[in-house]
Amino acid sequence: MLTNDLQLGGLYLLMAGMLVLGALIGRRAPVLRGITSIIAFVFIFGAGFIVFSFRDDLNYVAQRLEAEATGRPVRLGDGTTLRVPLAVDGHFWIQAHVNGVPVDFLVDSGATMTTIGRKTAALAGVPVGDQRNQLVRTGNGLIKMARANADTVTIGDIARKDVKLFVADGDELNVLGMNYLTSLRRWSVEGRWLVLEG
Repeated sequence: MLTNDLQLGGLYLLMAGMLVLGALIGRRAPVLRGITSIIAFVFIFGAGFIVFSFRDDLNYVAQRLEAEATGRPVRLGDGTTLRVPLAVDGHFWIQAHVNGVPVDFLVDSGATMTTIGRKTAALAGVPVGDQRNQLVRTGNGLIKMARANADTVTIGDIARKDVKLFVADGDELNVLGMNYLTSLRRWSVEGRWLVLEG
């Protein structure tokens, strides 16, 4: 019985509210305009407060939007922390400089050594001998590669000197491996971002 009374009371209040609201809308009463003005003021004030509160982060938001659109990393702080967006193909790609020459690398935590192709080595001035005596297990089986050293490998403002490399003959896929990643202060995958901290 009590439940039925509560339901009837709630229905009555709902109908009364709808009646009052209908009357206000029908007459376009000043009360409705006042409520609308208050809501608009609260919305504008709230938006202004949010922009003011996050004013220091707006630059990062703009950089992140640019990174999503272009695929370029976002530099944080002094430039030694980079956030690299996940590419459309599901991999992390980053442009590094090998001996000052720009080279696109696939970031591969499954690769022990950073590997470049022979053509890339020639362009970057990395001396490579004719000996291909290093057997490396890859997804395509065992491959013979040559060992080499790059004077510098730089990503953003993160620079490493005397970096050991493998040089592959036929494959021009350049891979940034664990020997570079473990030289960093920190690296991690956070959602759709690879974070490199020099």
